[in-house]
Amino acid sequence: MPRPTAAQFAYGSATVVVTTLALLLLFRAQSVAAVAAAGAVALVLGLLVALRLPAARPATAEAGAGTSGRTADPTRHAPRPVGVRERVPAGRPPTRVDEHSLRR
Repeated sequence: MPRPTAAQFAYGSATVVVTTLALLLLFRAQSVAAVAAAGAVALVLGLLVALRLPAARPATAEAGAGTSGRTADPTRHAPRPVGVRERVPAGRPPTRVDEHSLRR
């Protein structure tokens, strides 16, 4: 089971606080049972909000291979900015061998 993200904690907590205050003010709860019911409803709603947020997905090797995490569209050919080279994966020699190297 993956750990919850910071966004899930933040949205869930904010939902619990806002919902509790809204329910207590809306129904003018004064008895212990009414306050407990409002708190329970707020906790359940906060849990649902936190679980509905998309969880962080682990990065895969295929997603980062030259597409920057975007899905490749074969019909769209975007020009590469001038001076930007494609990253070379580790263990593979660079394609340009005519450049000078400081290491020998």
